[in-house]
Amino acid sequence: MLSVTTPAGAARELALRLRSRRLSQGWSQSELAARAGLKLPTYVLFERTGRIALLRLLKVLEVLDLLEQFDAIGRDQSLTGLSLADLTRPERRRGRRRVP
Repeated sequence: MLSVTTPAGAARELALRLRSRRLSQGWSQSELAARAGLKLPTYVLFERTGRIALLRLLKVLEVLDLLEQFDAIGRDQSLTGLSLADLTRPERRRGRRRVP
């Protein structure tokens, strides 16, 4: 669990964790960037600041075999088996209410 309270802090913490994972694989930044199909400066900036586009982050997670864990974010296990229609709000109606 990320122990930070801001999005920027969470991004930096995630970048540090993925850097650690990359190093445990024995890969250089350039090797991971190449495997993920990213330009090296993009990946270097990510590790340094935590800033990266979502699709690029997903490529990094895929290379590090973490995409399945990402897929679990926000899933509510109690909602399993419900359809999209079950999860949508009723249609809002606009206009004045008529007072009888």
